[in-house]
Amino acid sequence: MISILGVVWGGTFLVIELALAGITPFWLAACRIGFGALLTGAVWGLRGGRLFATPPNGGERINLCVIAALSSAMPFMLLSWGQQYVTSGFAGVSMASVALMVLPLAHFLVPGERITLRRAIGFVIGFTGITMLIGGQAFESTGVALEMPGRIACVGAAGCYAVSSVLMRRLPPVDPVGLSAMLLILGALLVIPMAWIVEGPPPMPDARTLWLVAFLGLLPTAAANLLRVTVVRTAGPVFMSLVNYQVPVWSVLMGVAILGEPLPSSLIWAMALILSGVALSQIGALRRLFGS
Repeated sequence: MISILGVVWGGTFLVIELALAGITPFWLAACRIGFGALLTGAVWGLRGGRLFATPPNGGERINLCVIAALSSAMPFMLLSWGQQYVTSGFAGVSMASVALMVLPLAHFLVPGERITLRRAIGFVIGFTGITMLIGGQAFESTGVALEMPGRIACVGAAGCYAVSSVLMRRLPPVDPVGLSAMLLILGALLVIPMAWIVEGPPPMPDARTLWLVAFLGLLPTAAANLLRVTVVRTAGPVFMSLVNYQVPVWSVLMGVAILGEPLPSSLIWAMALILSGVALSQIGALRRLFGS
């Protein structure tokens, strides 16, 4: 599941880049999450529509709403908006920072995920790479005034994924299909009104854009969200964050090969620092991943 997620999410940024040529960013996020919610909601309904094993209390309901906002609504909007001003490769590399952001959060919120000296050193190395990614010329300038806010939006989306992964692990026993569906449904209820407020009525995209949006709703949203929920709930948020080894590599390779995006040395150094920091801080999880 980790390998599948790496390839699917690595190619997502390429598809977003192509789709933005025919639709506005917030409506792209709204259509993507709305389509994904319909698919997973239908599967959930066929399975009986069960969510929590026991009736949830008020705090658990609030936690579920927060996870929905941070796992789909906010990052989808931030990535769609940010990719107007940065390349798909940059967006993919920024996702590698999820693994580092999870570390301090899991230390305080997830039992058994304590920060050791080795993990702390890895965090510092990786954080240096994140700083280089945001502040350095990781890619040639797009010539757009909002390029820096676009970079921050992509890293902000990574932060949303990190927080939601940790909060998801703290939920009580829950059906993974139901949780995946509910997160997308709640996210759609947030994103669709926001898109209407910010960008007005939905646009009328061409057939090519509709196919791209359908692809985004099916694979990286509906199917991948189910896999992500399953991995987080069974193996934990730190293990789940190992997918971020693959995402930046696939996103950069696809961006260069298909979109002809530049590949300057500063991006390579940033990616190397981030992945080195993640490797050092998560040796145990890597051993679990490869079965040794």
